[in-house]
Amino acid sequence: MIDEELRKLYLEYVGHAPEDIVEMPSSGSNRRYFRLTGNPTLIGVSGESLEENNAFLYMAKHFREKGLPVPEVFIVSENRMFYLQEDLGNTLLFDAIEKGRKTSVFSEEEKILLRKTIRLLPAVQFAGADGMDFSFCHPQPEFNDRSILWDLNYFKYCFLKATGLDFQENKLEDDFQRMKDVLLRSQSATFMYRDFQSRNVMIKDGEPWLIDFQGGRKGPFYYDVASFLWQAKANYPTSLREELLNEYVDALKKYKPIDEEYFRAQLKHFVLFRTMQVLGAYGFRGYFEKKPHFIQSVPFAIENLRQLLADDYPEYPYLCKVLRDLTNMKQFTDELQKKRLIVKVMSFAYKKGIPEDTSGNGGGFVFDCRAVNNPGKYDRYKPFTGLDAPVIKFLEEDGEITTFLKHAYELVDASVKRYMERGFTHLSVCFGCTGGQHRSVYCAQHLSEHLNQKFGVEVNLVHREQNIEQTFKNRN
Repeated sequence: MIDEELRKLYLEYVGHAPEDIVEMPSSGSNRRYFRLTGNPTLIGVSGESLEENNAFLYMAKHFREKGLPVPEVFIVSENRMFYLQEDLGNTLLFDAIEKGRKTSVFSEEEKILLRKTIRLLPAVQFAGADGMDFSFCHPQPEFNDRSILWDLNYFKYCFLKATGLDFQENKLEDDFQRMKDVLLRSQSATFMYRDFQSRNVMIKDGEPWLIDFQGGRKGPFYYDVASFLWQAKANYPTSLREELLNEYVDALKKYKPIDEEYFRAQLKHFVLFRTMQVLGAYGFRGYFEKKPHFIQSVPFAIENLRQLLADDYPEYPYLCKVLRDLTNMKQFTDELQKKRLIVKVMSFAYKKGIPEDTSGNGGGFVFDCRAVNNPGKYDRYKPFTGLDAPVIKFLEEDGEITTFLKHAYELVDASVKRYMERGFTHLSVCFGCTGGQHRSVYCAQHLSEHLNQKFGVEVNLVHREQNIEQTFKNRN
């Protein structure tokens, strides 16, 4: 039936039948897409909702008139349930940045695409809103208290309750009301895309094109920034997210003056709200509709939530308690544990050989402390180790060890930061000296304390020649 309707449209528009018609992979919505090959090749769309179709068709025409990169619609069926649009190819931004997503190391080519996309967003939000009739928006013309509470309850009923977590619903609802008030203080007459993320951007000839904007409405611009930069499976490292946020703010200044401190303070509320909304969608599409892509995305969103809760949201005390309980549920912590970095730090004596890396990771840093002034040359320090006050005082007053460790910290810190962003699970760092008693022990001990304090990672410390082991537990 759908094939036949789309063939009729193609024949009516082009003047001859398409060579073939092939259904394309489905997305999260109930809309179905088909590629009608021939001269020309077009994309056929079948939508179940007349209101949603009308929203897309109106917005596509409006955005093209504003010079925004959206697909052109060529012909619409009389009942407006089918239409043919421009074929933008096969490359989603999500796929174009696949290597970066999987490794957290984004190439310059991938970063260029992301910069172009985030800089396009203010034009969509401001120029796109100019002259728009928001009454076409579906299911709501604007971001309001009703739509906020819908999304919060979507999270509560489709995800939170599905996990089996126990909570007091009245207290949670009180904080939902507080969140609604915080979000609504940012109202603006801009277009809110609502699902602005890398799966809804296509790359054609190296440029981003926008798709699936039919759920947009009038609303605050913060929401789309949160949607894009905190997309669960995009896996942007913090450094890249910050770079892209700066790109957005710079592009936004063309349209309005920005108080960056207020902007960032308000954005974090939208990031939390969007993360909860996304989990609600994952719960419905994954747990209820049994779509595997959404179930696979849950751990990424939970990790986003865990990182967000490292900051304080004093406006919503009970909600934050529930969310922390959620992220600590065994079904989610087990998944996290597989990806948590453990750093093994050892002190050793060179005369007994460099330690092997038993993690199977192939080794790591080995620092040679023997150039540092050696307390072991002096009889009064021979009974002590690098853990004892007399040796510590000698090394720190001499000063060579401080400079040596400063350089070691810089090297190891950089690796720990990247390992955490990329989901690596093991790193080894060894310090060696002549006897494995003074200098190497001091360095290994101080590095372990430094890494645990700065990054919160678990550190397993072994002073091999002293038969001393210590674990600094993960604090994240």
